[in-house]
Amino acid sequence: QVQLVESGGGLVQAGGSLRLSCAASGCTSTTYAVGWFRQAPGKEREFVAAINWSGSSTKYADSMKGRFTVSTDLAKNTVYLQMNSLRPDDTAVYYCAASGLYGYIRNEYDNWGQGTQVTVSS
Repeated sequence: QVQLVESGGGLVQAGGSLRLSCAASGCTSTTYAVGWFRQAPGKEREFVAAINWSGSSTKYADSMKGRFTVSTDLAKNTVYLQMNSLRPDDTAVYYCAASGLYGYIRNEYDNWGQGTQVTVSS
């Protein structure tokens, strides 16, 4: 199975930017795509974005389009989430998770990381 580790979270002022990283290790040969999710205080987990390893296909939640960008670096086995124009309601724990081809199509993910905290101040 694949192991995922998120990093890059922190405290940022409203309007600022952060780039999150999701580093994959272990058995990655069956991983087709990586998705990003977040869970804010008092809210349920929500989908943010996803990308297949080749970078040929991406998905974004409507609320994140135009502000967030997902990309891959195959040489480093890493997926990135660039977040711009951050708002206080973007404050959440951000997670990445892996899927195979059909999981990507059906939005079904497994092998979750531990998450990284993003806090956006007013």
